[in-house]
Amino acid sequence: MAEQSWINAFPDMDRADLLAIRKTLDSAYRAFSRQYGDAIESFFSPLLSFLIWFEKLLLATPWWLVIMVVAALAYLASRSWKLVFGVVGAFLAIGYFGMWDNTMRTMSIIIVCTLLSIAIGVPIGIMMARSQRMQAVVTPILDVMQTMPAFVYLIPVVMLLGIGKIPGVIAVVIYAVPPVIRLTNLGIRLVDREVLEASTAFGASSWQRLFGVQLPLALPTIMAGINQTIMMALAMVVIASMIGVKGLGQPVLKSITNQYFTLGLFNGLAIVALAIIFDRVFQAYARRIQKHAGDAKDG
Repeated sequence: MAEQSWINAFPDMDRADLLAIRKTLDSAYRAFSRQYGDAIESFFSPLLSFLIWFEKLLLATPWWLVIMVVAALAYLASRSWKLVFGVVGAFLAIGYFGMWDNTMRTMSIIIVCTLLSIAIGVPIGIMMARSQRMQAVVTPILDVMQTMPAFVYLIPVVMLLGIGKIPGVIAVVIYAVPPVIRLTNLGIRLVDREVLEASTAFGASSWQRLFGVQLPLALPTIMAGINQTIMMALAMVVIASMIGVKGLGQPVLKSITNQYFTLGLFNGLAIVALAIIFDRVFQAYARRIQKHAGDAKDG
């Protein structure tokens, strides 16, 4: 009814014209998928191999060793024993309730997607900070990416690559990469101009100013962007499970379809635990970096 009312409001646009436009776009994308799908799949095959290897590594590693490594990283980032005990307790609870394997699968996806988002987002953010034209072009694209419903990302990647890990990774990266791009751009633009002028006066080149001054001073803001990217990637886990991405999202999806309350609750809490762990560790690390940058500036 809504579609009919909309068409009636524009009498010059015939229903046949609309259907023709839709069929043309659908046919063009199907033709593109048939022609280039195999080539694109081959392009992503190294990433798939790495993802499978990394997942098997986490699954094969003894649980106590994984907890020790994660706890050590949490302490190095935060210097907080309270946070370390919280991390250890959360992972012990995950193992006790039988969610260890799915948690490792989810961690492998999240870590790979975060690394890809950093590799893609930070250079784009740097280019946006150094070029007003680049910012004018990329900002509307980021607006669309952040407002588009998450389910929509699944349609083109599934049509192009089918179901599996790689389509899930692509959908997660597209959904999660905007924060790191925006905050990299913002962090570099917020660097004090007096500091840049001083570095220029000492003979620093453009690249030396970028890597020696701008990026180190912008690092706390960039870390905040990475933190938001991880949170958005975790939020996409359940949706990505619809196209075959194994992990904590699949039991949640199963609990929805079969009305298994406790299954969905426990796995949902495991996702929440991972989100809290990543959030607290990255926030603590960003605060330490900001404190050290402030001390260096005062000194």
